[in-house]
Amino acid sequence: MEQFDVEARIIKAKEKLLKKDRFLLRNDVNERSITHKLAQYLEKEFPGRDVDCEYNRVGKKPMNKRLRLKAEPSCTNDTDAKTVYPDIIVHHRGKEKQNLLVIEAKKKSNRSRPGRDENKLRSFADELGYQYCVLVIFDVDQVCHRFYPARTPC
Repeated sequence: MEQFDVEARIIKAKEKLLKKDRFLLRNDVNERSITHKLAQYLEKEFPGRDVDCEYNRVGKKPMNKRLRLKAEPSCTNDTDAKTVYPDIIVHHRGKEKQNLLVIEAKKKSNRSRPGRDENKLRSFADELGYQYCVLVIFDVDQVCHRFYPARTPC
């Protein structure tokens, strides 16, 4: 699937989110609630593929490898909530080599360290083979997105 096709599908899902769930954006609900709704709309745009939030598997195995993130390593037994799972993925469950899209999402009001999401996206691409990597930013009245080339510096 070409990037322009993936992007067109993301745009349609974002438009549905803005049309049907603007309440979530305007009332500062938890980021997970917003990503869940976006994932539901993405499901309709990617028939034949699975769309999951906070997915914790690589193929059929638990995601227990550490992503090589600068100054923020992760692991699945982390008790400080630093484990890195993708916010939304589009893939085929149980098939390690069929990872189409990974999305990291943030509310514009989130004050996380600059570059952290780009580092996570790069690691998902390089280490887990995602074909397309996208950062989505939720704001009060808009949802922006930006592609990050897989396997190249962001």
